[in-house]
Amino acid sequence: MTESTHEEAHGGSLGSRLNWLRAAVLGANDGIVSTAGIVVGVAGATEDRATLLTAGLAGLLAGSMSMASGEYVSVSAQRDSEKAALALEKRELREQPEAELRELTGLLQERGLTREVAREAAEQLTARDALRAHARVELGINPDELTNPWHAAWASFLAFTVGALLPLLAIVLPPAGWRLPVTVVSVLGALVLTGWTGARLGSADPWRAVLRNVVGGALAMGVTYAAGSLLGAAGV
Repeated sequence: MTESTHEEAHGGSLGSRLNWLRAAVLGANDGIVSTAGIVVGVAGATEDRATLLTAGLAGLLAGSMSMASGEYVSVSAQRDSEKAALALEKRELREQPEAELRELTGLLQERGLTREVAREAAEQLTARDALRAHARVELGINPDELTNPWHAAWASFLAFTVGALLPLLAIVLPPAGWRLPVTVVSVLGALVLTGWTGARLGSADPWRAVLRNVVGGALAMGVTYAAGSLLGAAGV
């Protein structure tokens, strides 16, 4: 394996892991905000611990299942597209090998190689594994690492659940008079952490991400608490 191929393989693997980690952070963030909105809204209407626990658990389960099923459908569609593209490429390599060799040569030239070097590299890559070469260079797909919908679904389920547990525990464990302030402080602190972490993993400005996260979470809790208070006052 050449140095550039070695770096590309390890860089791609690292990039994949960072993407998964960033998705987990964002999933946890969704769990925090969604469940916090539910339990704070219910807390505006009642202080009954059983009611708060029931509402929080319902929100946790509904949200985590929704995230998991949505991710499964999305990733399954992506995997189907990848498999279809690989099947088409395999057929083209079988039916038009010389045209595919010229195409690979052109793609390597676009990456900065001279025509002679690109042709030689294309021939060597084709002789070693033509489908893999075209998949990586032309399609940007690693045939050995196709997206797995079950992995994505479970990761989304777990990330959302972990995030949702924080506001749920914060609203039901403290005494009645402390429930709301403990929940608000805990949620805003967690949103600072997830906003910062997600931004750093995505190479974005962390302070802007934190501000968006905190303002969005505070607004969600404020709106749901106001709605819950109005419904509770009306005896609904």
